[in-house]
Amino acid sequence: MKFRPLFAALMLTTIAAPLHAADLPRTTAPEEAKLYFIDLKDGATVSNPVTVRFGLHGMGVAPAGIEAAKTGHHHLLINTPLPQDMSQPLPANDNVRHFGGGQTEVTLQLSPGKHTLQLLLGDHLHRPHQPPVYSKPITITVK
Repeated sequence: MKFRPLFAALMLTTIAAPLHAADLPRTTAPEEAKLYFIDLKDGATVSNPVTVRFGLHGMGVAPAGIEAAKTGHHHLLINTPLPQDMSQPLPANDNVRHFGGGQTEVTLQLSPGKHTLQLLLGDHLHRPHQPPVYSKPITITVK
């Protein structure tokens, strides 16, 4: 089997030095992009189940893995601050919920008490855009 020289070089480079998401250029976002909560307001008192609807202005929603200009997918940060390093893919855990299917809302069961919520848009590789697109944090009380 014969390989073209460029193809062979690409294969060797990939084998020798695999690419990581943090090594790739950041996905750009328009300066006017805004992320916000549609129904929940800062200081609201709510009951379970809590429905959270995600609002996005100036960009579109695309599932994770789909690279398209001016798009991303939602991440809901629960009781955790924005990540320090915005070049890394976002972790997936109880405090950082991924909506890689392109979902624009979720219904949650939260423990009674105060909770801080914030939205952060991620690119096709789950990394925040450049500049990052995130909502203002809100605090809600669950009865």
